[in-house]
Amino acid sequence: MYCVAEVNLTLLTPLARLAVFALFGLVLCFAIHPLARRWKDVRALRFVDCGLAILAASCCIYILVQGKTLGQRAGAYTTLDILVGVVGIVLVLEATRRSIGIALPLIALVFLAYAMGGATLPDWLFPHRGYAVDRIVAQTFLRSEGVFSTAMRVMFTYVYLFVIFGAFLEATGATQFIIDVAGRVFGKSPGGPAKIAVLSSGLLGSLSGSAVANTVTSGTFTIPMMRSSGFEPEVAGGIEASASSGGALVPPVMGAGAYMMLEIIDPPVTYVEVIKAALIPAILYYFSIFLIVHFYARKVGSKAGSVNVSGRSIVQVEGLIFLGSLASLMTFLFLGFSPYRSVTYALGALIVLSSLHPRTRLTPLKLYTALLKSARNGISLIAASACVGIVIGVVTLTGVGTAFPNAILPLAEESLFLALVAIMGCSIVLGMGLPSAVCYLLMATLIGPVLNRLGVPPLAAHLFIFYFGLMSMVTPPVALAAYAASSIAGSDIMKTGLAAFRFSLVGFTLPFMFVYRPELLLIPPEGGELAMMTVATAVLSAALGILSFAASVAGYLFTPLGAGFRLALLVAAGLMLFPGESVTPSLGLGWFDLLGMGFFAALIFWNRKGKMAASS
Repeated sequence: MYCVAEVNLTLLTPLARLAVFALFGLVLCFAIHPLARRWKDVRALRFVDCGLAILAASCCIYILVQGKTLGQRAGAYTTLDILVGVVGIVLVLEATRRSIGIALPLIALVFLAYAMGGATLPDWLFPHRGYAVDRIVAQTFLRSEGVFSTAMRVMFTYVYLFVIFGAFLEATGATQFIIDVAGRVFGKSPGGPAKIAVLSSGLLGSLSGSAVANTVTSGTFTIPMMRSSGFEPEVAGGIEASASSGGALVPPVMGAGAYMMLEIIDPPVTYVEVIKAALIPAILYYFSIFLIVHFYARKVGSKAGSVNVSGRSIVQVEGLIFLGSLASLMTFLFLGFSPYRSVTYALGALIVLSSLHPRTRLTPLKLYTALLKSARNGISLIAASACVGIVIGVVTLTGVGTAFPNAILPLAEESLFLALVAIMGCSIVLGMGLPSAVCYLLMATLIGPVLNRLGVPPLAAHLFIFYFGLMSMVTPPVALAAYAASSIAGSDIMKTGLAAFRFSLVGFTLPFMFVYRPELLLIPPEGGELAMMTVATAVLSAALGILSFAASVAGYLFTPLGAGFRLALLVAAGLMLFPGESVTPSLGLGWFDLLGMGFFAALIFWNRKGKMAASS
């Protein structure tokens, strides 16, 4: 609970509070995560882990104690300062490797090598004059521009509080309420278990903000249900992975990327503006998955299957806690309280509401379990944010944060679409093997100046790269959420990844849609007011386009579809999703929208007529 107390009371300096936060995370990482899983029972290596934990604590304590004087002797650091910095960097890299894998540490090492060897690089690799080890160490560890910079501050100030909130909510049993509701709503419809997975994963994912964690948590329940109702193992895993990956898009909690935007976007935005902008795209994303699941279930003849929900009434104390806690969080946010104040007060409301019934009351054991779970979940966040801080320090030191965007700007001047495609590719490639929030922070650090010069609202541009960071979780060959789902489904990894990619395809079109149509983000035009009619028509066009797209992907509308009909539906979807000149500014509908709607209506009539003829 140190995080809750320090964020609200501010007892330490900014550098000191982050040093203590890092201390807890790194020590726990070395205590819990072994050097390698296959060596977890080797007792001798546990002494090594203990030694690394002590070293990590010592480095953080050194920053805590020497923080003020480190700033005073900038440029004249002692040998001990540099030694502590080198050890600290190595420990951060190792802790990140243990907690989230090798990808991010390798990226950090590439940037460190870039900082040292900049003078020897060719022109196309953004050369610079190069820096000595002591300057790099000072920038990345001893000062507040590296490990203890924006990434760590966001994790400490915003993200970890929501991790605690989610753990406490789960401890009350309120998360079972989500699954119960989903089961009662969709339990008897075609493909019911898959629809339960879509709804429950979206709601649970908003609390966790982690695609992989959400897949593992809800997938253990939903994937066996889907398999028992007739879905192939790789399809069941793919549905769960695609639904879990979008959880961080769902307001009001969302993932860490939402809180990072508060620190990065210029001009600044409020948390309420972020969640308001994310609302319609999140609904459209899950609408698309739901439709693809529905059509696919009708095509393969999947039935409702066996859906086990608790025998309690749907209006239960767990529902009161879940809805009451989220309602209190939203109320405090809309009243203008900061996100960390709002989640603190919502946490208090949760504790009060949970005490109303013995079944949900937070006993000492439940409190201990919730705190333990939040501590474990926080390890990867702290390690990843510290490692990203190394990259941020190098970017700030070398100036590559300016040089890299300058390489993309000519594309933006020639074609906004080409620039967006280039940014999409970078986001997906960087996101392979990284948490989505980490991918967003890396991209925002590298191409932040470009985003402000693309000629689109800054919030739309940042949500664009945030979305594609999430889509990397279901993009083969490195689709971490799909891999987690395949282990539960017992399916082939690559087939599961391809299935997840197929069910998430609309997620690759949505960012382009809201960049060209900011009304979908509820962003008013510059110098004007938001017209609800243009919002309604933009949503209508997007929803119909997604409906046509989903039928094409699933290969079913009213009857199974052949390749030609699926291609025609894809064309109709493309016309409705493609931005064009408006027929009338007051409506916001373009000629492409109207053409696509007319074509889609004709296809519906044709397919419906074919079904009636077959049934007669």
